[in-house]
Amino acid sequence: MSIIELKPAQVFHYFNEICQVPRPSKKEEQIIEYLKEFGEKHQLETKVDEAGNILIKKPATKGKENLQTVVLQSHIDMVCEKNSNVEHDFLTDPIQTEVDGEWLKAKGTTLGADNGIGVATELAVLAANDIEHGPIECLFTVDEETGLTGANALKKGFMSGDILINLDSEDEGELFIGCAGGANTVAEYTYQSIDAPQDYFYFKVEVKGLTGGHSGDDINKNRANANKQLIRFLSLAAEKYDLYLCEIKGGNLHNAIPREAYAVCALPMAHKESIRVDLNIFASEVEAEFAVTEPNMKWVLQSESPVATAIDRDTTASLIKSLYAVFHGVFAMSQEIPGFVETSSNLASIKMPGDNIIRVETSQRSSTLSSRKDVSAAVKAAFELGGAKVSVGDGYPGWKPNPASPILKVAEEAYVRLFGVEPKVKAIHAGLECGLFLEKYPSLDMVSFGPTLRGVHSPDERMHIPSVDKFWKHLLEVLVNIPAKK
Repeated sequence: MSIIELKPAQVFHYFNEICQVPRPSKKEEQIIEYLKEFGEKHQLETKVDEAGNILIKKPATKGKENLQTVVLQSHIDMVCEKNSNVEHDFLTDPIQTEVDGEWLKAKGTTLGADNGIGVATELAVLAANDIEHGPIECLFTVDEETGLTGANALKKGFMSGDILINLDSEDEGELFIGCAGGANTVAEYTYQSIDAPQDYFYFKVEVKGLTGGHSGDDINKNRANANKQLIRFLSLAAEKYDLYLCEIKGGNLHNAIPREAYAVCALPMAHKESIRVDLNIFASEVEAEFAVTEPNMKWVLQSESPVATAIDRDTTASLIKSLYAVFHGVFAMSQEIPGFVETSSNLASIKMPGDNIIRVETSQRSSTLSSRKDVSAAVKAAFELGGAKVSVGDGYPGWKPNPASPILKVAEEAYVRLFGVEPKVKAIHAGLECGLFLEKYPSLDMVSFGPTLRGVHSPDERMHIPSVDKFWKHLLEVLVNIPAKK
């Protein structure tokens, strides 16, 4: 079975179409043009703001003109991650999808269902002539994944809805009414290039095959962070040997738990076999620690040709020690909602962009602003103790839950009518754009729901096909039962 045979046909039709359109964060020009052409083709009022956000309006069906205006919202950019052995250019190549039982996934890359399935659902609503609804505005925002900059740039008056339904949630049967706020903390280490010893053993040590995942949704699942585990091994090696660090890289995006990391190092030739033995012992211990969550963890050590320069010894020591000390994982659990992560931090990426800089990016999340500031300060302190120059971004606000929300009641009742069970009402530790919308439109009544996704922000991303049908039916039932204008 292929994607074009899946149900609901209209939703998967548009999801397949946008899989053909490149849409990395900050490079959404092609998908913006696609949406503009869609609006023109269907003769719907379409406008684009300075940031690239798009709003497409559809009038109410006959007899529903008196309903409150609903904004359906999703983001058009996607996280672009691929396995290291996969050839794929996210700027030009379409996403190759495949059906695996009840799941739709991509071939070695992220699927882009986060949030492409929301985009496809909005398009299906806009194109349909056989569903009932009141006035609809479909909002498509840019650059959600790298800082929610599209939602942040949204100006007052761009949309005029009374209710906003965010289609960026990942668990069918769950209604979300709150989310965490967040900020990025970035450290830059400046190093001196020194002559690398030429009579040493050069090697590349690499950890790969980790599960990774979303730094909000998956931070509490005890998955290994490739950067932390690599630094853990380098710390042991640096204590034992005369170690030179020549190159280091790990992770990619601020909102993804890193799956791969490597370092190129050198040590005296006499310890060539000892370091291999050390890695074998270390790998067996770490693999045992993460036996459940990281069944595909793999450590590799291979010899390398000597290089001309290395990172100076003081920076090497400071970098390894401060990265070992910097916090990663769940910082605090909610005292009000059992099992809900309140505050966390992700050691996201380590890169060497040039100019003798090592750049380390982290992200902190919390549903409590003071706690988010606290963990950001703790991360900043660890970096500064290592001699790094540190900046903390302004971040984005959280979305405070409103259990008395009228649209929440509509969504709950619609779900019970359709499926005979109560949906779960929850807050989410990941960041949604809803908090930013409330800053510009404080009277908006909001809820978020979507189909079931797993492994988002990684090449393991997959979407549960039956849940898409339930999500679609639920959305249509909500739209036909929107309250009348006051």
